[in-house]
Amino acid sequence: MKQNEAGEKRNGKRQKTAVFSFLSHPVVSCFTLSSSVLLCRILSYSVVLCFFCLSPALAEKPSPAQKPAAGPEAKAAAVSPRDGGKTAVTRHSLLLDGKTMEYTATAGFLTTGGAGIPKAHIFFIAYEREGGGSKRDRPITFVFNGGPGASSLWLHLGAAGPRRIAKSYEGSLLPPPYRLTDNEYTWLGMTDLVFIDPVGTGYSRAAEGEDPEQFYGVREDTRSIGEFIRLYVSKYGRWLSPKIIAGESYGTTRAVALAHHLHDTHGMDINALVLISSVLNFQAIMTNPGNDLPYVIFLPSYAATASYYGKTSFGSGVSLAEALQEVEQWALREYLPALAQGDALPAEERRSIRTKLSLYTGLSETFIENNNLRISAPQFLNTLLREENLSPGLLDSRYTNVGRTEALFYHDPSFYGTLGAFAATMNDYVRSELHYEGDLSPYEYLSKRVNALWNWGSALQGYITVTDTLQGLMQRNRYLKVFIASGYYDLNTPYFSSVYNANNLRLGPQLRENIILTFYKAGHQMYTDREALTKLKADMEAFFDKACPPLRGDTPGLPSEGR
Repeated sequence: MKQNEAGEKRNGKRQKTAVFSFLSHPVVSCFTLSSSVLLCRILSYSVVLCFFCLSPALAEKPSPAQKPAAGPEAKAAAVSPRDGGKTAVTRHSLLLDGKTMEYTATAGFLTTGGAGIPKAHIFFIAYEREGGGSKRDRPITFVFNGGPGASSLWLHLGAAGPRRIAKSYEGSLLPPPYRLTDNEYTWLGMTDLVFIDPVGTGYSRAAEGEDPEQFYGVREDTRSIGEFIRLYVSKYGRWLSPKIIAGESYGTTRAVALAHHLHDTHGMDINALVLISSVLNFQAIMTNPGNDLPYVIFLPSYAATASYYGKTSFGSGVSLAEALQEVEQWALREYLPALAQGDALPAEERRSIRTKLSLYTGLSETFIENNNLRISAPQFLNTLLREENLSPGLLDSRYTNVGRTEALFYHDPSFYGTLGAFAATMNDYVRSELHYEGDLSPYEYLSKRVNALWNWGSALQGYITVTDTLQGLMQRNRYLKVFIASGYYDLNTPYFSSVYNANNLRLGPQLRENIILTFYKAGHQMYTDREALTKLKADMEAFFDKACPPLRGDTPGLPSEGR
C-alpha cells in the first residue's frame, strides 16, 4: 500500500475568513440501525459529503500552454437531433497538455424500469474523447457525488469535467457574473466520463405515478444507479471497456456497494474505484456514547489544523506528513488504549494523555479534562480560535467563520462561498453549451428532502460499513485497483479514517499493493486547492496507468477497431 503527500506552499498563515450566518439546518440525520437510533453526519457531495468549495487557487488566467477558450458557439456543434427532447449530442475541443483534444458530449436521460413501465428518468452528462481508438479499449468512468441528495455538479465542474468555474476562490463569496473555462485538470485525457445525478438530484426524477422515496436509501440507490450503468454500457457499447467508478464522500460508500452489486447482479467487473474523501465505515466518524474510535480518527486532523493556525508546533524542519505520522502512532498506541480503560485509567497516565492531547490540539488541559479526554469535531472547531472569535470550517479547516459554528456544511465558508457560482454555471452550461433544452424543472444541486428521507437500513453492528464489501471485492478480483484521496484539513471525513480502514481490510501483502493512498494539504474537496488539484491529476494519471494500462488493440483474434 503506497502513500503519497501533496506538497503545498502557503504564503504565511493568512486566515481565510467569511462572515458566518446563523442558520438552523440539522447537522445530522437520524436513522435506525438494528435496534438503536444513531445520528449520522450529513455527508456532503461525493463520495465523498460532497458539497463544494471552489479553489482557493483556481486561477482565471489560462496557463501559457493554453489558448483562451473560444465561446461555446464556436466550440460546440450539434451532430445529432434531439431525441424527443431527451438527449443532446454536441462536439467540442479542448487544449490539453499542449495538444488539441476533440470530444463528444451527450446530455440527457436514461429511463429505468421493466415490462415497458418506466420507474425513473436519470439525467446524465457523458464525454467521449474522439480519435482515441476503439471504445472497447478506452476506460470509462462513472462519476457521482454523495450527500445523500447531492448531484454530480461538484465533481463535474470542480475537478473531473472538461469545463470548470473561471474564477478563483479566496475564502469569500465569488462575485457574479460567473463563467466557465476549459479545465486543464480534466480526467478526460485518461478516461471517458459519465456524470450521474441520482433520482431526486439534478434533473433526475421518479417517473410519473412512481413514489420517489423508493429510490431514497442505501440499497434502493445502489440498485437504481446499478441499473443506470447496465443500461448505459448496453446502449452505448461499453460492456468491454475498462470500467471505473468514482465517488466522493457518501459517494464512496455508494461506489463500493455499486461495484459489488454490478458483479453479483450483472456479472460486470470493475477495474478500479476512485474514492475521494472516503467514508467506508461510519463507526470511524460518528461520536456516539460508547464509541471512542472517532476521537482517535479525528485527532491527526485536529493537529494539522492547530498547526496551521500556530496553536501548536512540531519543530523546525519537520514536515506536516512526518508530524502527523507521529500523532497517528500515538493515537493508536497510547490514546485508544487509554480511552478503552475508561474510569480505570490511572491518574498518572490520565495526566500524560491530557498533556499530549493539549500539545497536539492546541486546546487547554482544563478543557480536555472537562470533556473526559474526548473532543468532538464541533467542540474542537468552536474552541480552537475562540479568543479570535473565529471558528474553522468543517470541510476545510483553513477557512474560518466569524463567531460560533454548528459544524454544518451549510454554514461552511467553503460551501456557501461558491454555491451560487456552481448552480448558475450548471444551469447555463447544459443549455448554452450542451444545447440540452428539454427540461425546465429546477436543477436540484443538493436535495435536503432526499437526505431527510434517506433509508439507512439496518445492520447488526449498528453502523453502516462497506469495508467487508471492499475486502470481498478485492479478494475475488485481484486486478481491482483502489485510489483513495484525502485532505489533511477535512474535519468531515478525516483523512486518518482512510488509513485506518485500508489497514483493516485483512488483505495479504500482494493485494495491499492494489490500494493507493494519497494525501493533500487541503480539505474535503482537495481539488479546490490549485497545488493539490495539480497533484491530484498527476496522482490519478499514475493510478490510471496501473489500473487500466493502455490497450493496443492487438489482442490475438480480435480486430483493433469497430466494436
